Amino acid sequence: MKIALIGYGKMGKAIEAEILLMAKQNPKKAPKVVLKIDADNQHEFTAKNLRKADIAIEFTTPHTAYDNILKCFEAGIPVVCGSTGWTEKLPELKKRCKKSGQTLFHASNFSIGVNLFFELNRKLGVLMNEHREYAVSIHEVHHTEKKDAPSGSAIVLANDLLRKVKRKKKWLNQSSNDSEVLEVKSYREKDVPGIHIIHYESEFDSIEIQHTAKSRRGFALGAVHAALWLKGKKGFFEMKDMLGF
Repeated sequence: MKIALIGYGKMGKAIEAEILLMAKQNPKKAPKVVLKIDADNQHEFTAKNLRKADIAIEFTTPHTAYDNILKCFEAGIPVVCGSTGWTEKLPELKKRCKKSGQTLFHASNFSIGVNLFFELNRKLGVLMNEHREYAVSIHEVHHTEKKDAPSGSAIVLANDLLRKVKRKKKWLNQSSNDSEVLEVKSYREKDVPGIHIIHYESEFDSIEIQHTAKSRRGFALGAVHAALWLKGKKGFFEMKDMLGF
């Protein structure tokens, strides 16, 4: 499989490192990076160059992800996208995939562990729905270079909780005295790949589940596996499809 990397920042480089490691372990079956696009070589981001690849992996910014995906679609190239902070436009792309036969795999987080954590959050939410004495909140910590807050993963966690814990009607990225508001608190610290905490607090005790990323490798490897899994498929997909949830 030939891969185009759209975005060659820390995540793009981490993805390339995983692909190079795969090539050392199994040269015949490993994917290969044939195109790398970043801010300083946008002139190479053309349909002709994109068509040298079988699939594109897109990790850029909230302001560029949507247009990047459209450019890949116009070239007929499937996309694995991990950019966050722009998902208000995702329903439009889902419709485009269905109507025009395009292919998009989107995830706020490609880590297998995080996606298991998402499922754990849903199951715990169902249990805690019956226990109104527990106040629930979400805390997320990321590196200072992260451009969106809350994180895409925190938004997934929050929206899942709104569906499971019926006493919560909306989430806000701030403190609130409204009992129907789910507080999502964001912190930015140097060199933190990602921490997500679901916290339940009562007068008598507290319950907490937490996922802590140790590096970007889990995210990068998950994105590569998503690209390999997507081969030959048409439509819109998420991590739950690949993992069979």
